[in-house]
Amino acid sequence: MSRLLAWLDRERPPQAAALGWRCFQLALLLLPASALLAGLLLLVALIQGCRGRAPWWHDRLNLVLAAVALWMLLGSIGAPSGWLAWIGLANWLPFFWAFWGFQPYLASAPARRRLALWFVVGTVPVLMTGLGQMLLGWSGPFQLFGGAVIWWVQAGGNPPGRLSGLFEYANVTAAWLAMTWPLALAAWLQHARRWREGGAARLVWLAGLAIVVAQVAALVATDSRNGWGALVLALPVVLGPGRWLWLLPLLVLALLPVLLATVPGVPPALQTPLRELVPQSVWGRLNDVNSQGIRPEALTRLSLWTMALQLISQRPWFGWGAQSFGAIYKERAGYFINHSHNIGLDLAQSHGWPVAVALVGLVLWLLLRTAAAGMAGDRLFERAWWAATLVLVALHATDIPMYDSRLNIAGWVLLVGLRCRLSPGPDRGAAAGS
Repeated sequence: MSRLLAWLDRERPPQAAALGWRCFQLALLLLPASALLAGLLLLVALIQGCRGRAPWWHDRLNLVLAAVALWMLLGSIGAPSGWLAWIGLANWLPFFWAFWGFQPYLASAPARRRLALWFVVGTVPVLMTGLGQMLLGWSGPFQLFGGAVIWWVQAGGNPPGRLSGLFEYANVTAAWLAMTWPLALAAWLQHARRWREGGAARLVWLAGLAIVVAQVAALVATDSRNGWGALVLALPVVLGPGRWLWLLPLLVLALLPVLLATVPGVPPALQTPLRELVPQSVWGRLNDVNSQGIRPEALTRLSLWTMALQLISQRPWFGWGAQSFGAIYKERAGYFINHSHNIGLDLAQSHGWPVAVALVGLVLWLLLRTAAAGMAGDRLFERAWWAATLVLVALHATDIPMYDSRLNIAGWVLLVGLRCRLSPGPDRGAAAGS
């Protein structure tokens, strides 16, 4: 046990309590498998992370989040969505606290690298259940610890034909795999030069390669356009600017046939042979040909965004309350859709445009500021961390995967990592007051 604890204590930032650091690592490992177990561990880590610190209001970003929280609370009073407005605050308010309380665990680049590896290892059950349901017909539910962990794995995926694994729905699975893809790629690349050493080094390299290949295969099998885009978006960032001279032209050459086979208006003499080259399952999915006659217009992103804009114009300051979009859309359009599939529109529709501007602006500021500070071109795992955050932020432009608690937690952990890159080393103990 002492050896295990010593191993868990490696690369612990000086500001982090030992118990909190251990719980935080195990939580990220268990996160995709069980939000409940991970949440309990994170609660312990959060309490530990708030002890012996300088007051939270010393960080101006916390003041922004406090103002947003107050605005959300005021808007929930008398919100049209009633009690759902108060329940919906659970998607946000606890994570404003976590944004401050998790910082001791992400205060150094070695700590972020170690936590990135926990994300990668924790993704293995997602890959196993996803590929198992598609290739072997696995079907759940699978239960562990007396029902504390339940995986609702459906044979053939959910929706049918689309890999979903233990996340229950393909788009959510694609979001998790897309987010962890840059981290998995970095984990393999760090051992790419060691395969010739043989022995354990070669086994680690082969294991990393297996995860990378399985991750790509699983992302393709989710049939998620967002997931496909994430494969391409993250690649240049993780490989680094030093490889762009040959990588970017190669990506253009690889993607140009797909683009020309997909977009309308391309001359048939050019597009027809390209559509024979590019699988129909790809270009038909990208331009929605495969959904024509199947998906009603009311279920398209454009219809959802149009409705969200109409609702925002009617209640621009405090919105309609959290969890309100589904009921309103059901009443006005005849279909129940949980959200508007754009995080900015969803925030403005639920809580008002000031909240949307503040939160979206905060996230974009962190991304741009850390990029300007060199994180996007720094060491391998720093680039991968930034790329993972970029991918997850981009996914929220056309979907809102954060409504799955596991992705919400992971997203805030990534954002805390960016914050710590800008202001490393939240002080503990006596140093906090100096």
